[in-house]
Amino acid sequence: MGDPVELDSVDWAILEELQNDATLPNRTLAERVGLAPSSCLQRVRRLREQGVITGSHTDVNPAATGLALEAVVAVNVRPHTRQIVDQFREFVMAQPETRSLLHVSGQADFLLHVAVQDTTHLQEFLVDKLASRTEVRNFTSSIVLEQLHTRALTPPKHLRPKRRTRP
Repeated sequence: MGDPVELDSVDWAILEELQNDATLPNRTLAERVGLAPSSCLQRVRRLREQGVITGSHTDVNPAATGLALEAVVAVNVRPHTRQIVDQFREFVMAQPETRSLLHVSGQADFLLHVAVQDTTHLQEFLVDKLASRTEVRNFTSSIVLEQLHTRALTPPKHLRPKRRTRP
């Protein structure tokens, strides 16, 4: 990982708008952040080239697709070597149930977020797929009762754009 990119308040405004709606047309984005469309487009290109913007995505509601049960699984693997970590990561990311995987420090080695149809599907995933892996030493699962997301990554206080107040 390289040095952090210096971002000004306009860059942060662009990032905030795009995080909230990655489908914004450049003209609309430019209006919202107070730039000419050409300047806005140049800024977005620069943010992509510098690795600040790494892509865009669509959020899908798992329950609406028949995957109504989500769980977080804390997993320990042994031995905790680069080769085992890489193999486990590759295996988990290839599973259709996987929503995300975090390699973490602390009691667990990994936090795995899965979406499944029901408790039977969760049990099959845990027992038939996860527990059958020789590197998996133990795991605990927790059912997700509620999930909240932040709006967007926000700038440090000194770079936040001033909000206009109406007279």
